[in-house]
Amino acid sequence: MMLYQLFHLHQEYPFFNIFRYITFRAIYATVTSMVLLLVLGPWLIQWLRRLQIGQEVRDDGPKSHLAKQGTPTMGGVLILLGIFVSTLLWADLSDPYVWMVLGALGANGVIGFLDDYLKVLKKQSKGLLAWQKFTLQILSGVLLSMWYLWVNHADTRIVVPFLKELNPALGILFLPFAVGVLSGTANAVNLTDGLDGLAVGPVIVVSLAFMGITYVTGHELFARYLTIIPVPGAGELAIVCGAMVGSSLGFLWFNAYPASIFMGDVGALALGGGIGMMAIVTRQELLLLLLGGIFVAEAVSVIAQVLSYKIRKKRVLRMAPLHHHYELGGVEEPKVIVRFWIVSIILALLSLSTFKLR
Repeated sequence: MMLYQLFHLHQEYPFFNIFRYITFRAIYATVTSMVLLLVLGPWLIQWLRRLQIGQEVRDDGPKSHLAKQGTPTMGGVLILLGIFVSTLLWADLSDPYVWMVLGALGANGVIGFLDDYLKVLKKQSKGLLAWQKFTLQILSGVLLSMWYLWVNHADTRIVVPFLKELNPALGILFLPFAVGVLSGTANAVNLTDGLDGLAVGPVIVVSLAFMGITYVTGHELFARYLTIIPVPGAGELAIVCGAMVGSSLGFLWFNAYPASIFMGDVGALALGGGIGMMAIVTRQELLLLLLGGIFVAEAVSVIAQVLSYKIRKKRVLRMAPLHHHYELGGVEEPKVIVRFWIVSIILALLSLSTFKLR
């Protein structure tokens, strides 16, 4: 029996009344997943080392990265374990939105695992080919988006930041839009995961922000007060957000510079997919551009670099993604990481402020 079911005992035992509250369960979902990661982390690192499942480092990147060759990777498996176990223990499993986000995490995690498996274990340097990865992401994105539309009675409205009276319905355009949000966010987080703790820091910040966003979106009184579209049941996603925060914090304990383990594509793609699904459920897809600005900047830097080189035969950056540009410019890796975290926190505060600036 999941811990969430304990609140049904509140009629006989008043103490269990506390299990009815989303805020309480979100806090303990965070603690549960973090403790699980801290306990299992050392064991996983040793196991991966014995199997020689280590990171392959590009020889055309910053020379300081060559020392990271062989560092255990695929730690995202543990992140997902912490999220799933904690959510299954603390969340209301009758809520379909909980399963949608877990589905996005799991689907992208499987895609990332296949990519890591081919690169690390099968020694295929490219892993999944680009078309294979995008095909799988589009397929899973379509299925998740159709599921969302079915549960949400085909309501395709989205929230436009700063404009409280403007909630356009996308209609038939919603499906490609939602698929783009899911795959775009997953790949953007994956591109950000290039330095020790660089991606997991903003993931923690964004997940914390969504913990509040999901709570107020699922609370009709708060949603009406903030003039956003209420989504009954979305509040339960605060527990999933808490699990994501806890797992990410626990992983950061080992992933902080100098990292003892990397999350790999299995972790980065999964966390990005989960964040994208959070944005879709809460109708905050446009706000995610600001809230996840670090991820957006990293993705845009790669696109700009590729297009510039193909069209002009010139690079706009020393190296893409953006964090490598600063490294090659002489900024030490720890400074790049912490400064990106700081920017992420500022963007999160600005994003949350938009709920009053409407």
